[in-house]
Amino acid sequence: MIFLIIILAIALQIFLTYKKLSPFLSLLIVAIFAGFSLGMSPEAILASIKKGVGDTLGGLALIICLGAILGKILEAGGATEKISSTLIRSFGQKNIQWAILVTGFLIGIPLYYNAGFVILVPLVFSIARKANLSLLYVAIPMAAALSTTHCFLPPHPGPAYLVTTFDKMVRTDMGKTLMYGFIITIPVVIIAGPLLGRMLKNIKTDISSSFLSAETKPANKLPAGFPSFFIGLLPVLLITFSVIADNFLASDSFLKRIIMFLGDPTIALLLAVLAAIAYFVLQAGKTMDTGMKWLSEAISGIAVILLIITAGGVFKQVLQDSGTDKYIASFSSKWQMPPLVFGWVVTALLRVAIGSATVAGITAAGVVSPLVASGTVSPELMVLAVGTGSVFGSHVNDSGFWMFKEFFNLSLKQTFLSWTVMETLISILGLIGVLILDIFV
Repeated sequence: MIFLIIILAIALQIFLTYKKLSPFLSLLIVAIFAGFSLGMSPEAILASIKKGVGDTLGGLALIICLGAILGKILEAGGATEKISSTLIRSFGQKNIQWAILVTGFLIGIPLYYNAGFVILVPLVFSIARKANLSLLYVAIPMAAALSTTHCFLPPHPGPAYLVTTFDKMVRTDMGKTLMYGFIITIPVVIIAGPLLGRMLKNIKTDISSSFLSAETKPANKLPAGFPSFFIGLLPVLLITFSVIADNFLASDSFLKRIIMFLGDPTIALLLAVLAAIAYFVLQAGKTMDTGMKWLSEAISGIAVILLIITAGGVFKQVLQDSGTDKYIASFSSKWQMPPLVFGWVVTALLRVAIGSATVAGITAAGVVSPLVASGTVSPELMVLAVGTGSVFGSHVNDSGFWMFKEFFNLSLKQTFLSWTVMETLISILGLIGVLILDIFV
């Protein structure tokens, strides 16, 4: 019955979106419908709404807003055009997918998905416009790179939590997990990135964006290359330093505390925004009023997107608080199948049901822990099996689905054909990679 309710809720969301109702309103309606249908009391539904809003905004609001501001200043100041021109010239238009793939991969390793996404969105629009390319042709390699690093590689929350959890039962090596993750990630991201992007290049999309100005700037009026790249990548550098410090400096070190503070995604983005204002506004001879106008345009451009993502978080929270995850976990534990496949299937079902990749992975950890403790399976490979299952079948209850849809001006059908297909492809290819590695380790 629970599966039927979830399917009906998803169908209702698709129907309301088809009828042109704002996703922000339709997601709230669907969340309330699902809550009542799953037997939640009115008080419990209201509590889930409040928690869903708080958890989603608490983790995303400042990151998305600061990322949007940084992207707008970089674009309005000419930095994204300079970066895109340099990448196109260096790699050639023929190989631009590989340029954005490498950029997304390097940014995705230290940066959380949402922060990396909002940093790269202006670059994707700029490259697509300047090289006259399909938006999805450029966007899919970027999104694939960020998504694979998110589900496979520590220090991202899901893999890091799984390593820590399994290590309490049997020795689980973070470095070995990272190495195995890299081995799987490279072929997966190539297939789900550039190759899939080429298949989707004929999908017509609206390339207009609040991140793009109406006119391009003459080459002689663009900023220098080094500050454009440096300020654009400053959040990545700061977060990378914090990851290094966390692993190699003593826990009571004052230097480590400073680096960890500066490497927090919110602080790193804030510092990058201040650096962008200093260089692309004040140093460039513009007034602070101009800079604050860009800031306001950036915030207004993503306000609706932020609300939609928040409503998606409410839907996810209602499903989680209704006990959907526990039902699937208990139901799945009765199945008989190879441990790694079992871990993937349980996580994939949780992901489809409750939306959040991280929550699906964390919930699945409790289900597969007995298998890890028994010593019958490599704990590092189980981390990756759960991680790759956590991105399967992303759809309307996932905030990432709505981020991709709204930032890139896609229809619901286009988002399913691009984002959902990409995430599912990453998940299935990832499982194949885990099973192949299991033969040799």
